[in-house]
Amino acid sequence: MSLKIQSVFDKAFVTFGRVADGYDYRELISVLENSTPKPLDSVVYVPSDDKLEATSAFKDLRDNVYGGMPIQIGYCNGSNTMLNCLEYHRDSEVNVAVNDVILLVARQQDIVGGVLDTSKVEAFALPKGTAVEIYATTLHYAPCEAVKGEGFRVAIVLPKGTNTDKPSITVKNSEDEYLFACNKWLLAHPNTGEAKQGAYVGLTGENIDIASIIS
Repeated sequence: MSLKIQSVFDKAFVTFGRVADGYDYRELISVLENSTPKPLDSVVYVPSDDKLEATSAFKDLRDNVYGGMPIQIGYCNGSNTMLNCLEYHRDSEVNVAVNDVILLVARQQDIVGGVLDTSKVEAFALPKGTAVEIYATTLHYAPCEAVKGEGFRVAIVLPKGTNTDKPSITVKNSEDEYLFACNKWLLAHPNTGEAKQGAYVGLTGENIDIASIIS
């Protein structure tokens, strides 16, 4: 499929989120860069990190962006060029980029009959040093590197407890089948490790790989 890389500053991004400017992310970025691993052969995700939550940005993100709700700051670091899955939460997610990254996103409203066609996915460049709020109805997953071999570090801000253990539920409707962790509804492509782990298979079409369109 042909995928055009747009920018989070483009008008097209307003459907999916907004640039979360006006806050000082310098300390958060420094701690993330100097205190967290960046594997170049995989992706590591940690929901909550004490060092990141001790930075000055924590209070602004908690009180201004989330209106005083309890939050967590973790990270998603590593190397990735694949879509693999799409997830959503009941709340916005804030991403703060240490490296240039590409975000692959789609709309929750485009899930039809429990399935989303990956032709609905759009790509947006998030420059290093920039933060975005990804809206609750925006499907997203791990960032992709924008520069081959560079990898990435991205701070991930979410309501406290998100992406921890899945609650024990009795399935009452079709959406309940997507629940994969606390406050995490996940649709996996069939050719992924997540699908093999029991994630709901809800992506059809190509498992997008941006390796051929980045430098």
